[in-house]
Amino acid sequence: MLAATLALVALVMSGCGGEGGGGDATGAEPLRVLFVGNSLTAENDLPAAVARIAAEAGRRPVETRTIAPGGVSLEEHWTSTGAREALAEGKWDAVVLQQGPSSLPESRAHLVSWAKRWAEEARARGARPALLTVWPEEERVAALPDVIASYADAAEESGAELLPAGAAWSAAWRRDRALALYGSDGFHPSQLGTELAALVVYAGLTGASPGSLPLDGSVPADTVRVLRDAAAEALAARS
Repeated sequence: MLAATLALVALVMSGCGGEGGGGDATGAEPLRVLFVGNSLTAENDLPAAVARIAAEAGRRPVETRTIAPGGVSLEEHWTSTGAREALAEGKWDAVVLQQGPSSLPESRAHLVSWAKRWAEEARARGARPALLTVWPEEERVAALPDVIASYADAAEESGAELLPAGAAWSAAWRRDRALALYGSDGFHPSQLGTELAALVVYAGLTGASPGSLPLDGSVPADTVRVLRDAAAEALAARS
């Protein structure tokens, strides 16, 4: 993980004013991020929420492209969704990879294997690979620690950065178990769940402190504090 950490530091320092400080970086070259996932990324348009955080914070802008058909795995992205072609055609700074919960031993092995292949391809194309930790169905929420472990293993094995949204959900619930992070179907995120994931993704990619970042204006102030603290805890636990 040392190489990924050094790459992150180099990227942060190259932006106008740096992403960790309070300077206006709106004149900087945009951070170009390719999102490769499924409906857990597409629901509520997570990439757009990440870009909005950057814009409202007055920081380095974020440009995104999303390839996220419902239910697909990283293997299916490799073979049939056009994601590899999108990676080859664009000059991406980062590629955010996501598949299903992958909490069982066999699905964890599958995630690790394909995360390695995608990470190698991303680096060959000049992009930083990152894995976005998700969550299980609400009825299987007890499996969340296994999901977190699967994605942490895959990030370590592939040398990818870890964007621990699922761990941030867990940290948020430890602070307020009533938070409605799931949507009505008990699997996809609510708008609040997407906001927390976006906070983790933006802060994780740029090194910005979650405590300095804006959330959607509809989120109550008390909840904003919980989400920022949860994101900071999850990101700090990566090291």
